[in-house]
Amino acid sequence: MAKLVFGMMQSLDGYVDHMDFAPGPTLFRHFIEEVRGLAGSVYGRRMYEVMRYWDDDHPEWDADERAFAAAWQRQPKWVVSRTLESVGPNATLVQGDLERAIRALKAKRDGEIEVAGPDLARSLTELGLVDEYRLYLCPVVLGRGKPFFAGPRPPLRLTASERIDEHVIRLTYVPA
Repeated sequence: MAKLVFGMMQSLDGYVDHMDFAPGPTLFRHFIEEVRGLAGSVYGRRMYEVMRYWDDDHPEWDADERAFAAAWQRQPKWVVSRTLESVGPNATLVQGDLERAIRALKAKRDGEIEVAGPDLARSLTELGLVDEYRLYLCPVVLGRGKPFFAGPRPPLRLTASERIDEHVIRLTYVPA
């Protein structure tokens, strides 16, 4: 059975915004390895549309960006949407009963499945389906934006902390 994991970079004041801060080289390489090891990813529509950037080859990319794109393109993706009619390569559209679809996905797969985006993570948290939360704390303060926890924070238990680079700490929590 697969484990559903929600993890994102977060500002010190609790916000996620890839436009306001980006991973440094060490953290980006960490994310490449994370993506390579995933059994797949579950996306909401908005986050999937942002990540579709990695479907196209960009000549200006460096070696790490090419490695991330290759890993992202290879992994299976499931896109939860009420409005999309189709999705791109290596992706499956999930419509209808979200709980049933994700429970079936977890039962069929082994390994870790990433949950991408705080809104989808909120819905899956409310259904009791997220098995682990990974907060990558970055030394920035945004003062606004999309919070990591889009709804009430569930009761959590800290299971690990790891320094990823000189600026970022990953905190790992499971539901309490």
